[in-house]
Amino acid sequence: MKRKKALRLVVVLLLLAVSAGGWWYFGKPDGQDSTRLVLYGNVDIREVDLAFNNSEHIDQLLVQEGDRVSKGQLLATLHRERVQAEAAAAEARVAARKAALARLVTGSRPEEVRQARANVAAARARLDDAQVTYDRMLTLLKDKVVPQQQLDDARASLNTARADHDVAQESLTLAVEGPRQEDIEEARALLKADEAQWLLTREVLKDTELFAPAAGIIRNRILEPGDMVTPQTPVLTLAMINPVWVRTYSPESYLGKLQPGMLAEVSTDSYPEKRYPGWIGYISPTAEFTPKNVETPELRTRLVYQVRIYVCNPQGELRLGMPATVTIPLDQATPGPGQTTPDCAGPGAG
Repeated sequence: MKRKKALRLVVVLLLLAVSAGGWWYFGKPDGQDSTRLVLYGNVDIREVDLAFNNSEHIDQLLVQEGDRVSKGQLLATLHRERVQAEAAAAEARVAARKAALARLVTGSRPEEVRQARANVAAARARLDDAQVTYDRMLTLLKDKVVPQQQLDDARASLNTARADHDVAQESLTLAVEGPRQEDIEEARALLKADEAQWLLTREVLKDTELFAPAAGIIRNRILEPGDMVTPQTPVLTLAMINPVWVRTYSPESYLGKLQPGMLAEVSTDSYPEKRYPGWIGYISPTAEFTPKNVETPELRTRLVYQVRIYVCNPQGELRLGMPATVTIPLDQATPGPGQTTPDCAGPGAG
């Protein structure tokens, strides 16, 4: 009887030990200790669909699928003959406006002023001669030597000479004073309008070239030379290779220990001896069920939060979809406000 009781006690103790061990092991992801968090996920790559900011036929595509490109590298061009002609015409209009404005600002040339003074002097001489002729005719008419018609003709010539003199005098005044300020301001405004049009045509000309916004690999060549494109038409797909990020999922119990900017290490089965430096870039604010591709039987009913671990990938060894293991030390200092995340340096850095 005592042996049965002892046996029952041993069985109960074993069950309690197994339960405690199971709780300790399965209550933490992969039975890890409290100083680090190990998560599993897959490498994801940011992609950009590249398009021209113009509508025209493609002239050249300078890259192929799989080509590695650097930031700022020329990838493709459009036909540009029409845009070049528009830019040349706009530049010529700007030159003409500048010349017109310079002429107004400079004012009359000294030669023009001297010419206007000479015209006044000539008009004055004609006026004096017409006055003398009129006075003579008036005297002769009183003596009844000339008819009334000749006096009328002399008076008309005098009035014409006087008007010509006034015109010459006004022309001299305008030559001395120069253009009106309003005319100069109008010329300046027209010049600014043509300069803006010229800058616009230069930007349109730049838009006939397509450059890589970051370092990466050409993943897809969508169109070919001769195809018509618009700003809504993707031409190439660029996969940005540095940094990449690992999409993984954390249990809710660890959210309080994770902060954006915390450092992490990433390893893969392809390069088991290598450790890639990374950092937490994003923690989802909403929960979701564990994705099928990372769940285990114990995790099927758990709610988890997506975490993105950005990883430096200067050699391009981390590829899209590659399984990865993420290790996050939990005893590291919490990043402070405004603390910057690490930069990825090396070949292919974007």
